[in-house]
Parts: sequence; C-alpha cells; structure tokens
Amino acid sequence: MKTNQVGEGNNLRIRFFSVLIIVFAEIVLTITSKDEFRDFLSSLLAVISLDLVFLLFLFDQKKNQNTLIEAQKNIIHEHEKVLAIINSIREAIVSVDIKGNIELYNSAALDFFDTNASLIGKNINNILKLTTLDGKTFNLKKVLVKNKSLFSRNDLSFSLGEEKIRVEIELVAVSDVFLTKERLKDKKYILMIRDITKQKTLDEERDEFISVVSHELRTPVTIAEGAISNLSLAIEKDMPKQVLSKNADITHEQVKFLATMINDLSTLSRAERGVGDKFVELNIKDLGQKILEKYHKNADDKGLNLELVMDNNLPSIKTSELYLEELLQNLITNALKYTKEGEIKISITNNEKNIRFMVEDTGIGISKSDQKKIFDKFYRSEDYRTRETGGTGLGLYVSSKLADKLDTKIELSSKLNHGSKFWFNIKLS
Repeated sequence: MKTNQVGEGNNLRIRFFSVLIIVFAEIVLTITSKDEFRDFLSSLLAVISLDLVFLLFLFDQKKNQNTLIEAQKNIIHEHEKVLAIINSIREAIVSVDIKGNIELYNSAALDFFDTNASLIGKNINNILKLTTLDGKTFNLKKVLVKNKSLFSRNDLSFSLGEEKIRVEIELVAVSDVFLTKERLKDKKYILMIRDITKQKTLDEERDEFISVVSHELRTPVTIAEGAISNLSLAIEKDMPKQVLSKNADITHEQVKFLATMINDLSTLSRAERGVGDKFVELNIKDLGQKILEKYHKNADDKGLNLELVMDNNLPSIKTSELYLEELLQNLITNALKYTKEGEIKISITNNEKNIRFMVEDTGIGISKSDQKKIFDKFYRSEDYRTRETGGTGLGLYVSSKLADKLDTKIELSSKLNHGSKFWFNIKLS
C-alpha cells in the first residue's frame, strides 16, 4: 500500500512539472520574435514532452509491477493459510482431478500412505488400491467419471505392506459456478480417507461377545428354569424330600454359575471403562495378608493348604490396587477350582527390577494344546475334570485383560496331572 502511494506522488509531480514546462515554453514562443529561436524552442519542447511521456509510462509500469507483486504475495499467503488448515486435519485429505491425478494433499495423507515422497501428479488409483469386503477390486476412478457431487463408503480395505486397513472414504466435488458441461474435464474433488480399523474391530468383537454371552447364558437359565419347574411340581405332588432337595441344589448351582459370570463380566466392564486406572502407592505385604485371609476358609473347606510366602524386602509399588487385587483373586479362585488335594501357594518376591506375583497349585494341570487357548474368552478344556467344575470360561480371559491394564503379562507353566504355575511381574518405579 505504501509503494502505491509513493508511485502516485511521483506521477503527480511529473505531471505538474510537465504542465509547467509546456506553459513556460508557450509563453516564450508567444513573446519571442526570432524564427530560429522559435524553432529551437519547439524542438526542445517536443523532446521534453517525449521524455515526460516516457517517464510517465515507466512510472505506470512500475506501479503495475508493484500491484502484481502485492497480488502474488496475497495469493501465496492465502495458499499457505489453506495448507495450514488442511494440515491441521487428522484425516488424510487429497485433492484430485476427474482423472484421479493428485493436485494437493495434507500431512495426514503422507502418514496414511507411510511415505515422505511427494504425491503430486500421482494417480490415486495407483497408490490407494482398495478392495471390498468380499475381495473385489474397487475402482475409484469410475466414481470420479460419474461426476457425483457426494460419495461415501465404509466397507473397504486397503493393504499397506502386510497390514490390512479398514477404511472409510468420502468424495466431495469442489463447487464451481463457472463449470459448464464443456469444462467438466476440469472438475475437482476432495477425497477424505479415514482409518476405521480399530472401530470396526471393536464393533465386531462387541457383536461376537454379545452373541457368545447370550449363548453361554442360555444353558444355565434353561437348566435353572427346568429345575424350578420340577421343584414346583414336586411340592405340588408332595414328593419325597430328596426330590425337592435335588432340584433345589441344581437351581442353586446354576444361580451360582450365573453370579460368577456376572461378576466376571462386571470386572471386565470396569477394566474396559478404566474404573481402576488410577495408580496409587500400595503396601504389598498388606495386600498379601488381605488375600490370604479372604481365601483361607475356602481352602480349608476343600481340605487344601493355602500358603503365603513373601520376601522381607518388599517395597511399596505404584499400581492400581483394584486391578492387582482382582487379578490375584482370579488366579487364586482358578487354582481352588481345579485343585482337589494338596496345596496352593501364593508367593511375592522382589527381583530388584520388579515384583513377581505367583500362584502355584497341585491341581489337574493344563495340557500343551490347552495352554495355547487358555486365555481366550469362553474357552474351556475338553478335559472332563474341567467340565465338572462348571466354570464360565471367562476367568483367565478377564485376568489377561487386567494384566494388560497393569502393563504386564501372565506367564504359565503347567503339566497335566502335575499342577500349574501362573505368575506376572509388576515393574518397580
């Protein structure tokens, strides 16, 4: 703006002096009487006038050049603003022409395609090779040719190396009021690409989980319903006490099964919602004693010896008391369930870099084939002794989820008919 004002001032000054010189020359030509002098002044006036015209032309050119430079600066500034805006968007954004050639992209697009190389000029079909869920190739170029103003799909996959990514794409035509039918080849599109792998995986896991839970609940509910029906009939027919007692016991066992499943699901839900994510300073010895007191009677009732062994040099640790306690409880109840005789030993040791928690039993043990699946949800061994216990198949699955929350992993050592050892380590801060 300042440059334009200076240019305007120079033009005014040149025009003022031009008029002044012409007026002065006219006065001189009027009052002089010699032809030679008049001719000389006329020539001089013509030369000066031409010089002044040329100077005016130069200043006008300079003014136009400055205006052009300012316009170019404004265009660059606006372009940088647009780039800053699209680079702040987390989804991958690509601008393409009707043939699919890339003209603009944001930094998230480079992250999505896992590259630092420029995407300008590349065809979107060559770098975004999409397939449908049934494995068929999806051709994005065909969508561009159809000239749709808006298009979206969320059932596509993109392979990046060995990784398969579930994606959602949204294609939006750039609005252009001057775009005629003859200029459709100049149409532009904005393509937004979202990685929805995690979302889809969670949705599928949730649907599968609900389906399996519904199936697992159906059996105990049906058994309990039948037992209660028989119990009502036995009371009505005044049947022997043994018949009443049997049906009452069956109902009680199924209700206990349901209560255990509900407790496991509740624990899993709390972990998924992050209820116990807050870490606190925890006295390990106090926790050990608390666990021992809680399960000592259960062990006595089964004729088992429950032992707690702790190192003397156990420091306090910063962890989730809720998750750690529930994890230990799951491992101990699992040991109680599958141990008919002998003992269960809980040991807490200081390994300098971490604290190791171990639950060891003299139970039925776990076969090599079962050890590979033991932490899967609702998995139960085909071993008849496992089936007799009436477990839900959720205990160790929940335990593995709690271990994840504590940034650790449950290890297992077992031999069929020779007991099992489960342990995990909590890092010292």
